[in-house]
Amino acid sequence: MEVDLETLLANPYFGMVAYFSVAVLALIVFLYCFEFVTKYRCWDEIKKGNMAVAMATGGKIFGICNIFRFCITASDSIYESLIWASFGFVLLLVAYFMFEFVTPVFRIDHEIQKDNRAVGFIAMMISISLSYIIGAGLS
Repeated sequence: MEVDLETLLANPYFGMVAYFSVAVLALIVFLYCFEFVTKYRCWDEIKKGNMAVAMATGGKIFGICNIFRFCITASDSIYESLIWASFGFVLLLVAYFMFEFVTPVFRIDHEIQKDNRAVGFIAMMISISLSYIIGAGLS
């Protein structure tokens, strides 16, 4: 069965659809994990028009997808890409907790929930920037 799957993945169209599908499913799972660790509900806040949450969430989406991009180009198989992307996501999650830890003056989640756009922007840039560092380490 695995040989058949590898043959299918060798087809550029099927391979693209397979990588795309796996990346989208993993993105949903990874975003759920972020939703689980934040004090606010991302999609509820975005629905209310909270721009800080939208920027922070957008940065997470970009960061996760960027890590996947690096994993797809650096890996030999879809399974290997998923494993490395999961590892990259864990590093991105650790960075989220570190960001909270190194700013003891205020609570990041609380400020983002209050629509502090400066904090939302910094959170977005941290996710995007670190995704390049993580991706470079994976490739």
